[in-house]
Amino acid sequence: MASLSIRDVYKTYPNGVEVLKGVDIDIEDGQFLILVGGSGCGKSTLLNMIAGLETVTRGEIRIEDKVVNDLSPKDRDIAMVFQSYALYPSMTVRENIAFGLNIRKVPQNEQKEIIGRVSEMLQMSHLLDRKPGQLSGGQRQRVAMGRALARDPKMFLFDEPLSNLDAKLRIELRSEIKLLHQRLGTTIVYVTHDQIEAMTLGDRIAVMKDGVVQQFGAPQDIYNSPSNLFVAGFIGAPSMNFVKGTLVEAGSGVGLTIDTGVQKTVLNLPFSANAVRASIGKDVILGLRPERITDDRSAHNVADAQLQSVQVKVDVIEPTGPDTLVFFKLNGARAISRVHPSSNPHAHETLALLFDVSKAVLFDPTTEARIA
Repeated sequence: MASLSIRDVYKTYPNGVEVLKGVDIDIEDGQFLILVGGSGCGKSTLLNMIAGLETVTRGEIRIEDKVVNDLSPKDRDIAMVFQSYALYPSMTVRENIAFGLNIRKVPQNEQKEIIGRVSEMLQMSHLLDRKPGQLSGGQRQRVAMGRALARDPKMFLFDEPLSNLDAKLRIELRSEIKLLHQRLGTTIVYVTHDQIEAMTLGDRIAVMKDGVVQQFGAPQDIYNSPSNLFVAGFIGAPSMNFVKGTLVEAGSGVGLTIDTGVQKTVLNLPFSANAVRASIGKDVILGLRPERITDDRSAHNVADAQLQSVQVKVDVIEPTGPDTLVFFKLNGARAISRVHPSSNPHAHETLALLFDVSKAVLFDPTTEARIA
């Protein structure tokens, strides 16, 4: 196992394009780090720099307290799993797994033991004599993982390993990767654009945009307390509702005037007037997760003081099985709520929804930073 420290790292290409702009990340031995963000945010470039496939323009990368900026990939004791599998088509599964072992001149009897252990761990013992062309996409990715596992490195690097697979296989292999981490306890750095993978796999998540880490922390902390509008909208499926309005005083606290097309009311917010005094009378953006706008049955665990009933007009419904998504207008913009399927809402009807403001967040519409 190995800790990883990334300090003030920049990457600028000869044409002047700056891809990474002062990245700072620290994880401990055995932690699972997710680098998540949209295309072009710099996450794969950062992974390649950790692997030694890209040079560091400025800053420092340490693996287990050793600066590795100038170390070649083979001297970093890492193993990488690529999106494209990168298997040798003319070799069998057994030979693909053994390839790195042969280069390191591992004795044959030891190779046999390693291949047996790895193939059993990944449930692919029956595939050892097949070639990649005879395997499904999920099986090929298992082989790629097996080849990395055979190395027994200090750190695993995964570059969007599941993006080529269908939805069902992604879920299955996601679970396999999590189980592997639990069994092995090895440090993992994992790149993805899929926020569900990020939330379900990581101990720590670095949300990236335009070469900058927007927020770094535990998955639930990022979900509940996003630092800005980008993080709030990127993490969560469906994403957070953003409601534009003017912050007003409401009794001893503050509120936001909302209009659903059926009802106009002031939604009381859980912030003291003193805490947000600088924003009173100004435009703000209220953030509420879809599960915080719900029905009686789904809101039974929420304190009554945090619930406010609001009448809305249903535009569209999307049954998902365990719950139903209800789409409606809130201050002129589309909003989404989650209700229990037994509520059985219908398009165009008026529905009473309960707004749970206990996890509400406020953003500045100009800077997009979180206010409260």
